[in-house]
Amino acid sequence: MNWVDYIVFDPNTCHGKACIKGTRIMVSVVLDNLTADLSVDEILASYPSLTRESIQAAILYAAELTKEQIIALPVN
Repeated sequence: MNWVDYIVFDPNTCHGKACIKGTRIMVSVVLDNLTADLSVDEILASYPSLTRESIQAAILYAAELTKEQIIALPVN
């Protein structure tokens, strides 16, 4: 699965924040629900326009954001 197929950034929707394609549901809302210990089935019941795949894409997007990059710091 490629999260790019499910996540969009549109400056005219939710101020350009990452949203699930075809909805106004921000990725952060999906992740907040998951961290609040809601099950995928509970999230789907609350947001019927989501799919299991779109929830998985939100997790993959978050994982992508956390990948470490090595940044060279200037030596004093």
